[in-house]
Amino acid sequence: MTRTEKIINLIAVVLPFAAVLAAVPLLWNDLVRPTDLAIFAVMYLLSAFGITIGFHRMLTHRAFATSKRLEYGFAILGSMAVQGPVIAWVADHRKHHAHTDQEGDPHSPHVGHGDGVAAVLKGLWHSHVGWLVSEQGQADRRRYAADLCDDRGMRRISRNFPSIVLASLLIPALAGGVIGGSIESAATALLWGGLVRVFFVHHITWSINSLCHFLGSRRFATADHSTNVFWLAIPSLGEAWHHNHHAFPRAAVHGLRRREIDLTGIVIGLLERLGLVWNVVRISPERQEHRLSSRAVAGVRPAHGPA
Repeated sequence: MTRTEKIINLIAVVLPFAAVLAAVPLLWNDLVRPTDLAIFAVMYLLSAFGITIGFHRMLTHRAFATSKRLEYGFAILGSMAVQGPVIAWVADHRKHHAHTDQEGDPHSPHVGHGDGVAAVLKGLWHSHVGWLVSEQGQADRRRYAADLCDDRGMRRISRNFPSIVLASLLIPALAGGVIGGSIESAATALLWGGLVRVFFVHHITWSINSLCHFLGSRRFATADHSTNVFWLAIPSLGEAWHHNHHAFPRAAVHGLRRREIDLTGIVIGLLERLGLVWNVVRISPERQEHRLSSRAVAGVRPAHGPA
């Protein structure tokens, strides 16, 4: 990773955090408008669904098919989450699945950190934030994301990532200014719908990399450390059923039980009913039962590949 890439990534981590520190006293002193919180919620859902539906389940794992127009739309929304260009994101995540919790995984908390309490903390730090200044965006794009590299539209969206990031900050500011009719309302909307929103989307996504490979529940036979973390399920829009996902990577729905709320899976189902997506991959109860009754063999990787 180049020095410039490291600096950019550090800014992307530190600036939203500083915005949260600035926003806390405003919230405490009741200086936050309902409009700010509404803009925050809308921008959070748009950009987070862009990651969960677009970058992850659609583009990385091809859990369903859709039109190019909608595919590009979700790729743009995912780019607004400020987690890197779409092709780099997909390549990194497919590499993660190809080497989950083994040498080569870009953000495993279990590889190369030693033993003991200090090693645990070091591993969690690496998987949550540290990998952003060492591994992010370094996966071979031609090897792990050749389908996107060959897509002219995806190359264009990936190349214009900085402009999309700028737009993701200007949109809430403009919305706040128009609704509130002042520069102050534009500034607070930028703070909440822009930077604070980016902070929450970032850290909830990164918690899937760290916490969902360290603590939580497991029920399937997988040769990794993936877990389900129920209390992260709603803010992560269903991504925290991460052990289910590693057991069945191509599944469009990660919440495999009725009580496992998966908002992303629900939205995909609604899009399917509207005829906007099709060929939705679902996991039958029989396949789930087979995986429950099977046993992982030590040292043997799961049958699935990176996509």
